[in-house]
Amino acid sequence: MPALRASGTVDLLEYQSILDIVVRPLKPQQVNQTNMTDFNEKFDATGLNCPLPILRAKKVLTSMDSGQTLYVISTDSGSVKDFDAFCKQTGNELLESTEADGKYHYYIKKA
Repeated sequence: MPALRASGTVDLLEYQSILDIVVRPLKPQQVNQTNMTDFNEKFDATGLNCPLPILRAKKVLTSMDSGQTLYVISTDSGSVKDFDAFCKQTGNELLESTEADGKYHYYIKKA
């Protein structure tokens, strides 16, 4: 434990060395991330607005086999809630939902 000074403060360097021991950052291989580079079909819904991303993704999923993964890219911010609700209602599994540079990425495993 860092020594408490009479002024009620602690030596920052001493405190930092304790934090380095207690709060070590995880190494990349220790982070539990799903590798989403494997998918069976890709659907680019860029530029489409609600409800088209969902409707067209549903059409693609219809042609896929159970257990296969669909990767969807969308620019519609409303698609975040839409794909979450769609997967819950249809029994499909939303494996991952991320946003990067104004694009929304979804990985959906067909039930």
